[in-house]
Parts: sequence; C-alpha cells; structure tokens
Amino acid sequence: MALKKVLTIAGSDTSAGAGMQADLKTFQELDTYGMVALAAVVTMDPKTWSHDVTPLPFDLFNKQLETAISIGPDAVKTGMLGSEEIIKRAGEAFTESGAKYFVVDPVMVCKGEDEVLNPGNTDAMIKYLLPKATVTTPNLFEAGQLSGLGTLKSIDDMKKAAKIIHDQGAENVIIKGGKALDQDKSYDLYYDGDKYYQLTTDMFQQSYNHGAGCTFAAATTANLANGQSPKDAVVNAKAFVASAIKNGWKMNEFVGPVDHGAYNRIEKIDVDVKEV
Repeated sequence: MALKKVLTIAGSDTSAGAGMQADLKTFQELDTYGMVALAAVVTMDPKTWSHDVTPLPFDLFNKQLETAISIGPDAVKTGMLGSEEIIKRAGEAFTESGAKYFVVDPVMVCKGEDEVLNPGNTDAMIKYLLPKATVTTPNLFEAGQLSGLGTLKSIDDMKKAAKIIHDQGAENVIIKGGKALDQDKSYDLYYDGDKYYQLTTDMFQQSYNHGAGCTFAAATTANLANGQSPKDAVVNAKAFVASAIKNGWKMNEFVGPVDHGAYNRIEKIDVDVKEV
C-alpha cells in the first residue's frame, strides 16, 4: 500500500531539532511520505544560541507550494510562517491541494516567550488558518494569544481558551504544555467542540526537549493522514512526543533535541485520557 503524503509548510531549523527537520523525521517514523515548503531559515549564534530568522522570498516560497500541491498531499501542516502574506498563502495552498486534513501549529516564538516572531501575525492566523484547521496545536502561550486571555494558569483557563479558539473556526483544539500547572504530570487539553479531555503522562526531564512542539503537530498530521480520528491522532501524538522527550539527548551546552525515533525504537508511553 502506498504511503500517505504529508506536507509541512514551515521553517528550517539549522540545528535540525525542530522545524521542518523535526517534521520530516516524525513523518518518516509514522510511515508517511513527507514533503516540505520552506518559509524561513533559522540560524543560531554559536556563542549565545540566540536565533536569527531569515524569511525566504515569497516567489520561492510559492514555487515550493506549487510543486508540493502538484504531488497531491493527503494532509498539510503549518509551522513557522512569519508574515501575513505567507500565512494567507499557506491557507490558500491547503485549499488548493485538496488535502483532507489541515493541522495548524501556530508558532509564535522560537523558544520561550522572549523571541516572539511577529505578534501581528496572530490576527492573520485567526483569519486565514484556524477556520480551515482540522486540528490546531497551540502551547499555553500561543493559546493565550489566540484566545486573547493572556497567561493561562489552570485547566479552567485552558478550557476557556480552547472554546474561544474552536469558535474561531478550528474543528479540534489541543492545548499543550499543562506542565506549568503541576510539577509531577504533563497535562494537555483536547476539545472537539462538544467535550473536553485531559491527556496526561508522567513528567519527564525537560532539559532536552527542543522540537517537542513541532514533533507533536507533525505526529498529529501523520496520524490523521493514516486514518486516525482527530482524538486518536492527538492522543497518539502525545504518546509519541512523550517518548521523544523522555529520551532526549544533549546536543551542546545550549540545547538538546528530543529523540524522534524513541517511540518505535525504545518505548511507547501510556497516555491517560479522561473527560473534564
């Protein structure tokens, strides 16, 4: 049986832990054929590891999309986009592709809240991407920005944000990063427009987690392409990324990436799912 084809519209992480590199590794591990249209290239200062984001010319970005669309992706994922023009074009490209599934990872920062790419892009994501999203995968910070609620401090805050984001058009919302709410467990909140579910795993070491967000969204995309329901896709994506985080490794003095192969090679982490 032919592999399902998945397209990531994202940035390139030169260190290869996040961005399209993480996406392609995840797609491969989950038995899908990955394609990419690059929107930007991220480089790091070797002395400080501060990020420098260089957008690609729009014409080159668009040519990549035309190539990928001609191949016929079954699912499309977005990551770092960087400008309203590119965000709008990404939404158009999904429609033109005829793909069945659209996963929107609303990337707003490189790492931490101190390197926001362009706060003005939030409105563009709400306008051009969320109304088409099968699933959107914001972290706590991104969910606070999309919903207009700011800092989310509880499961109830996450539920309120998920409802607002769903009302903005996303069919399914998974808010990642409830680790801030409890030091012993990792909580994510999934909302399908009807019910809320809390997805929980043990908390694993957090030092080597570079690329976790990209990996989660990519796993969700691959799972959808392979026929899983949105709920199963996000639950299994959480298991995939939990295994990757638990087995993360030190790259240099600044960063350590997750292990994208851990889910298949080392162990599968159990996810507790309960309605809340």
